[in-house]
Amino acid sequence: MNDTRQKTGNPASVAAPTGEASRRRCRGTESFVTGREPESLAVSEQLMEQVCERENLKRALARLRRNKGSAGVDAMRIDELPTFLKAHWPHRRVQLLAGRYQPQAIKRVAIPKPGGGRRHLGIPTVLDRFIQQALLQVLQPIFEPTFSESSYGFRPARSAHQAVRRAQTFIAQGHPWVVDLDLAQFFDRVNHDLLMSRVAKEVADKRVLKLIRAYLTAGVLEQGLVKAREEGTPQGGPLSPLLSNILLTDLDRELERRGHKFVRYADDCNLYVKSERAGRRVKASITRFLEKRLKLKVNEAKSAVAEVWQRKFLGFSFTHGESPRRRIAPQAIARFKQRVRELTGRNQGRSLTQIIERLGPYLLGWRAYFGECETPTVLRALDQWVRRRLRSVVWKHWKRGCRRYDELRQRGVKPKLAAHTAGSAHGPWRLAGSPALHMAFPTASFTAMGLPTLHYAAHTA
Repeated sequence: MNDTRQKTGNPASVAAPTGEASRRRCRGTESFVTGREPESLAVSEQLMEQVCERENLKRALARLRRNKGSAGVDAMRIDELPTFLKAHWPHRRVQLLAGRYQPQAIKRVAIPKPGGGRRHLGIPTVLDRFIQQALLQVLQPIFEPTFSESSYGFRPARSAHQAVRRAQTFIAQGHPWVVDLDLAQFFDRVNHDLLMSRVAKEVADKRVLKLIRAYLTAGVLEQGLVKAREEGTPQGGPLSPLLSNILLTDLDRELERRGHKFVRYADDCNLYVKSERAGRRVKASITRFLEKRLKLKVNEAKSAVAEVWQRKFLGFSFTHGESPRRRIAPQAIARFKQRVRELTGRNQGRSLTQIIERLGPYLLGWRAYFGECETPTVLRALDQWVRRRLRSVVWKHWKRGCRRYDELRQRGVKPKLAAHTAGSAHGPWRLAGSPALHMAFPTASFTAMGLPTLHYAAHTA
């Protein structure tokens, strides 16, 4: 081993550089130093040493804690990992450096998809997620220069918003038709041999290649039984997005070779063309490429050739005209309303203040993403809808006419209007839009209670 080899170690028991010198141990899970030297060709076959390097492991542990996540098949939680590493990491490190480490089985869980159906996630153990994250941090800089400029998913300094704006540029340039490709169960169908051949083009360390294949073939625990896996890269592990980008780079290069305008975000790929006829021709040709070259299947039921305003991309759609604007896709608005209804259920026994405390973080997160739209009237309308929803919840809480009258009067509603509203036979939603409820709960009152607005310049309800 040459003297320039990087240090290897772990968060709990870190080995200093050895060479001919004696080994020494440094204890503690928080004593890492950030930063990392660029990889050189001379150490291209020593990537596992970089994976196990002390600084790299610290960053992996910090990222794992930020991401949180569920326990795997061994039921170990993230907060238990540092203690586990203190006792067991030296042995695991030896296994990794010797190329003998074997991942544990993956726990499979199903979660509902926004458009219906269920998506299967594979949850590695906390230890395996830690190792995968350390591996990702070494591999990402190697593969990043090989990726296409039109690929935006799970890459440093790239985002879904950038992908949507790139699509908007293509549309404005005169490509109003989209070929929307949906890959059927992409993460479950990845061909292991094809993927490993792509990885091996950039990675010479056989231990790293063996470890990646071990993660690809790790068994899946489902309904108490561990099943072998011969294809696919399970969603849920830190390494999975990088592996998907590595394989789909073949698709990117083929599209570039053909001169297509396209944007890809993970397995979500849209091509922009000038006519429906061109779109159908392109769709048929690319489908053949995916099935023959990459062994992937296009979901014909979900793929389509359509005008851009008829389809959604990463939650957004676009308006008609020569200067298309970003708008929120109708499906995203429907999901938003459904989630708000869940958070503001009338029979949950919570006060208005408590409901707003639960609702606030969701609204802030939703605004951070969909605030990128260029149709502010939609955001203002949703703000009004949310406040009306809250007024209807309060009206339901008050229940009886006498209390409703008293509550309205206490909030400054005149006696005649309060009596008329309290005695109305209309339901909570109808009365939530009445003048009395608007006077009792103006926009300013919700703002004072900490309710965020979706449109920054929202004024009235």
